[in-house]
Amino acid sequence: MPGDHSSKQYDLDLEAIRSKVLSMGGLVESQFNAAIECFRGGNAARCDEVIKNDESVNRLEVALDDACSHLIVKRQPAANDLRMVIATLKVITDLERVGDESTKIARTAKALHERGLVGVLNHYESIRLMANTSAELLHDALDAFARLDHKQAVRIIGQDAVIDHEFGAVLRAMITFMMEDPRTISTALDTLWVAKAIERIGDHAKNIAEYVIYVVEGRDIRHTDYVQTQKAS
Repeated sequence: MPGDHSSKQYDLDLEAIRSKVLSMGGLVESQFNAAIECFRGGNAARCDEVIKNDESVNRLEVALDDACSHLIVKRQPAANDLRMVIATLKVITDLERVGDESTKIARTAKALHERGLVGVLNHYESIRLMANTSAELLHDALDAFARLDHKQAVRIIGQDAVIDHEFGAVLRAMITFMMEDPRTISTALDTLWVAKAIERIGDHAKNIAEYVIYVVEGRDIRHTDYVQTQKAS
């Protein structure tokens, strides 16, 4: 009986942490979407709000890291339980970095607004498709983590190549703009900075999907061609 009680309490503690991690995920999703809106429209007050919200994300990271550490010390999980806690810690780190990238986008949008360039030369349309793809992958990765959906995680990992391709298209477009009109160099470079932040957010979504597979299969698939292996098997 004491063992059953301890196991049930561990499940409750872990589920409480996972719930807060998913809330953190919702916050960084909103932060990313708002940052892209800032880049499109250049609302200075909205930019400041996105930048300010990064403090909330950072506080959540510290609090959740602490909660996971206490859970490990108090409950001493093993096997799959330990993998779940480790994966959760890694997801927390990736979500905090998504918040950082969103803040970079908002800062760039604010700088463009202050220079009076939003809506004129900021090349929003060049990054729109890429931003939509990354936002969708981030949402799906959090959903896969919430449900430990192995199949969805595999699909997300495969989709990361799409974002890399879209980043290459943005890079080529910006080089063309700069060559044709040197006056666009400054804003083209700002757009590339934003595109790189979006590409990194896609990478973080892929990381979260990899952690799902780590929990479900007990395999660390980082730096491997896991999707191609799955197709061949």
